[in-house]
Amino acid sequence: MTTAPANKLRVVFDTNVYFPAFTHPLGPPFRIWERAVKGSFILLASPAILRELAHVFRDVLHSAETDIVAYLKLVAKVAEIVSPTATLRVIAEDPADDRILECALAGGADLIVSGDRHLRKLKSFRSIGIVQPSDFLRTLG
Repeated sequence: MTTAPANKLRVVFDTNVYFPAFTHPLGPPFRIWERAVKGSFILLASPAILRELAHVFRDVLHSAETDIVAYLKLVAKVAEIVSPTATLRVIAEDPADDRILECALAGGADLIVSGDRHLRKLKSFRSIGIVQPSDFLRTLG
């Protein structure tokens, strides 16, 4: 778990931001991941997000187990891991997206960065903005 000044932006990445960040080093997701590594903002993650990352890397992308472990360790090293206590049911079309909202609430997030249409359709959730990776990159400057 990292500690940082209270004035830093607190941000949750949807799982669909991590995959291009790790596999396409020229796009906005990679560039915002670099900024997370540098500590430009506080990245928040949860055990549920880490499980979803492992699932997609393993079962969808068929990544090697050693690569999956390395990715998860990297995220855990960079992010502040929070453990949500509330279970939400907000996005009926894709209940897995609720895990992103739960992490954001538990971590006191300012923003959720997502390419997912179900989340982006909300625009915000309980005063937490929801933006695309390219919009977040512009915000960072």
